[in-house]
Amino acid sequence: MKKLIKFKVNGLGREFLAEPRQTLLDALRYDLHLTGAKEGCGNGNCGSCTVLVNGEPVNSCLVFAIEMEGKEITTIEGLAQGNKLHPLQQAFIDEGAVQCGFCTPGIILQAKAYLDSNPHPTEPEVRQ
Repeated sequence: MKKLIKFKVNGLGREFLAEPRQTLLDALRYDLHLTGAKEGCGNGNCGSCTVLVNGEPVNSCLVFAIEMEGKEITTIEGLAQGNKLHPLQQAFIDEGAVQCGFCTPGIILQAKAYLDSNPHPTEPEVRQ
């Protein structure tokens, strides 16, 4: 039986009917049409499905959409401000760090969460 879920995605209040076993990844991609997060491995190892839930990185392929009631989700689509990319997004472009791009959204969101918790890391901290 579907359940009405209300949460914020990229700063906007959203609601949708979630299936009990529907992953957050599937809800984002197929119900909310936010396709930046992608399924790579399906078991949480690759990180291509990473989104931020209340500011923390989460493998969206491993959590159920119904668990997101009242939470705030940030996807790669929510980082840019209008036509201005987030500094991390711009840095990836400037440095040619995108390769094929499949997992880039997850890497950028993981980096954002890290820098939010440690705004001025040393090089050894980053390498760790």
